Amino acid sequence: MTDPHQSAGTGPGAAQFAVFTDRADAAAVARSFARPGTRTLDHASGRPWLVGTWDDQEIVSARAGTAALALVGCVPVEAAELERVARSLRDLAALDAWARSLPGSWHLVAALDGRIRVQGTASGLRLVFHADLGGTRVAATRADLLADALGAEPSPQRLAVRLLWPVPHPLADEPLWPGITAVAPHDALILPPDGHGVRHTRWWSPPEPVVPLRTAAPRVREALAEAVAARTRHGGTVSCDLSGGLDSTSVCFLADRSPARVIASTWPGRDPADTDLEWAKRAAAALPDVEHVVWDAEESPLVYTGLLGIDDVLDEPTIGVMDRARVLHHLPAMAERGSRVHLTGIGGDHVAWCSEAYYHRLARRRPLLALRQLRGFKALWQWPLLPMLGALADSRSYGAWLADAEHRLRDPLPPTVTTSLGWGMSPRLFEWVTPEAEHLARTALRTAGRRARPLHPDRGLHADLQQIRDCTRIIRQWDHMAARQGLPMASPFLDDRVIEACLAVRPEERVSPWRYKPLLTEAMRGTVPEECLRRANKAAASMDAADGLRRHRGDLMALWEDSRLERLGLVDGDVLRRLAERPATRHLRDAVLYSTIAAEVWLRALDRTRREVRE
Repeated sequence: MTDPHQSAGTGPGAAQFAVFTDRADAAAVARSFARPGTRTLDHASGRPWLVGTWDDQEIVSARAGTAALALVGCVPVEAAELERVARSLRDLAALDAWARSLPGSWHLVAALDGRIRVQGTASGLRLVFHADLGGTRVAATRADLLADALGAEPSPQRLAVRLLWPVPHPLADEPLWPGITAVAPHDALILPPDGHGVRHTRWWSPPEPVVPLRTAAPRVREALAEAVAARTRHGGTVSCDLSGGLDSTSVCFLADRSPARVIASTWPGRDPADTDLEWAKRAAAALPDVEHVVWDAEESPLVYTGLLGIDDVLDEPTIGVMDRARVLHHLPAMAERGSRVHLTGIGGDHVAWCSEAYYHRLARRRPLLALRQLRGFKALWQWPLLPMLGALADSRSYGAWLADAEHRLRDPLPPTVTTSLGWGMSPRLFEWVTPEAEHLARTALRTAGRRARPLHPDRGLHADLQQIRDCTRIIRQWDHMAARQGLPMASPFLDDRVIEACLAVRPEERVSPWRYKPLLTEAMRGTVPEECLRRANKAAASMDAADGLRRHRGDLMALWEDSRLERLGLVDGDVLRRLAERPATRHLRDAVLYSTIAAEVWLRALDRTRREVRE
């Protein structure tokens, strides 16, 4: 019998574990998590505290009296610092401020007088879940670890919700299995000694966006430099994406200042009009100590490549499967060149830019400024006037907006200006989704609308936090896939300290119709050459996506043969098969089918995993 989680690899970047209270009944449950290759970190009593897989490079722990601390992940903290904090720890709440001071990306687990605290990152890149197992409450870094222990099956209603495009907050946070509870990224989980009376307590809140750009730029540069240093400080060889865009270029130049040897990796686009390679070469010319590897554009996997063979063990569906082959293809070659971690510029678009939805509040507080900026956005994005005015006048609460979405699931997609200036894109279902699935999704939306609160009262900050979490949900799974390939990935822009530095900037200076990424441009001035800072656009890779549709139409057809979603009564397989026969159809050109493909691929991988376990 093979263990699917063990087969995912135990090298750097593959850490996953469950957390147990210091009780005899919890220790009995912990034994069921111990498999060949798993590791254990014990309580002072000798009972299991953490059980899972991790590499020595990605854990630091310390103990002092009745207090114990463990950091797992990218941890630029020495054991002596943890020992100092453990010695002075009198209250688990005191860890809030300390956690907000640390760079890197990690899970924090603390024990004090029998109580346990578990938290991930505010970005959502590292999550926490918990469930009742045999009368004891167990926390874990992945929902499927708990689902395996429960013997649970995915909920049809939660699968139906994942067919929405997009899946709105807070429904996207719900695990696919009943009986498992997710902890919000801004919360920490508190487990009492007896495992009862579990609490979620807030440890993080976004900064108010009031800092002027000139003041904020050095802070952003410092935070990003610390995030890169957290991965490069031990030297050796690291690799970096160098797409030619400002995000990856910034990471490359910061990595070049580190003790590590740097390899820069560029995948040119297939479109002759794509200028990414030209910009990447300009950046590489200013990095004489960096080895620049340029791949053959024709060898780059296309969108939709390899969907039928994906066997990654994931704890939720992800639209990241569409680009899985493209993201991972070059990692083995980077590892062969000696790279121990691959840095990306992913997240720069999500943190250094921001949502135009801030102008909903600015239009009321600073109408003249907002009017000038909005006129620029109207011209830039070709927003129609009346829908723009309607979006600005819309004063619905988030709960009311979500409740209204229940009645619009089959409507055409709303104008982009409504999405940009509102609470986000109103979710939709499409013709291949069955009435049964629609009923389940409507019920979930109705229930959520009664209790939902936005991520922030300001719809601009809500939108920013939402897009960061949407991004990290994909990157979290890509990181897992990359570790399985033998080379962990890291995205410094998605570290909490970088996010905080960016979110603190005044929105009217962070997003502008007149300048491209003004915050990152100012932050990187003096680090990245002026020539590279002058780029004011980015490639869209639309030709790669179109080629992928044509080449992999057969795979899409095969995906809907004996569809798992169809077996569950959630989709009409005939409609999906007819769509796959017409690769030029709008539903395939647009991303509206992505959530359905993601759910189908996930269910197939889950079936494959179960067969392997039985064998």
